Amino acid sequence: MTHPKTALITGANGGIGSALARQLAKKGTCLVLAGRNTPALDALAHELEAKAITCDFTNPNDVESCVTEAQAHLGEFSAVAHCIGSILLKPAHLTSLDDWKNVMDTNLNSSFYLLRNLIRPMMKTGGSIAFVTSVASEKGLSNHEAIAAAKSGLLGLTRSAAATYAKSNIRINAVSPGLTDTPLAAPITGNESARKFSEAMHPLGRLGTAEEVASALAFLLSPDNSWITGQNLCVDGGLSTLQTK
Repeated sequence: MTHPKTALITGANGGIGSALARQLAKKGTCLVLAGRNTPALDALAHELEAKAITCDFTNPNDVESCVTEAQAHLGEFSAVAHCIGSILLKPAHLTSLDDWKNVMDTNLNSSFYLLRNLIRPMMKTGGSIAFVTSVASEKGLSNHEAIAAAKSGLLGLTRSAAATYAKSNIRINAVSPGLTDTPLAAPITGNESARKFSEAMHPLGRLGTAEEVASALAFLLSPDNSWITGQNLCVDGGLSTLQTK
């Protein structure tokens, strides 16, 4: 599979972001890695001979500066993967207003801030953008009200933007993972009973890996798949569409 010449990966210090960075680096993609954890970013950038940019993607001014700096380094954005997100498992009546705001800022607002700043430079060259949503954007899951609302909003943003910017040869897609075995999910996966319950929810009987989700992102970002836009690829062990019992 052909890989993009250049790529900006946000949340690159996370499980999915770092897995994607390693996959693309092996194929020779020139990378900019962005996120909030400066020591982890610097270590990964050193490993992959990439550029690291510390950025809080819930801050629109930070995002604007990050995009400007990334473009100066890369020259153009062949590909962008937004791998920033959070997990909140609470019913609505136990979700505080601060919880709600944090989930929206992290999952939806950060995506809009990035898209808003990327579009003008990408309209000159074309390219591919991939967002990470959630299986909760495709299937009603209990105790997922806030995260489902944010990720469903992101899926709507993905499809609308894909329609708006198709004429500029910008492809915009999403990947919706089921529960994936990453550091972000450690509060769930680190509890034996919660892990077993989660595994049983997925028809394939296990959790996903960061590498599997990263491979789906790499597929959507690849120039080989330049006729795919406005799509949501569920990498969820069948959870969104299958019922085995």
